[in-house]
Amino acid sequence: MITEIGITAGDIWHYLDQHDGSAVLSRLCKDIDRSKDLLLMSLGWLAREGHIILSQEGSDYNISLRR
Repeated sequence: MITEIGITAGDIWHYLDQHDGSAVLSRLCKDIDRSKDLLLMSLGWLAREGHIILSQEGSDYNISLRR
């Protein structure tokens, strides 16, 4: 499972890098073909490592690469 989380974290990082460095969670869930649980675990990994910034926007979350 750790390997899947790490691979998905890499997929998220590359997705954000190709989309001006940010996206909302709902869009990320639609565009990356992984379960929402796996995406959330991978986002937690990226956040803990300091690679992304998370901020709430209404009922959604904005995810941005830390540059």
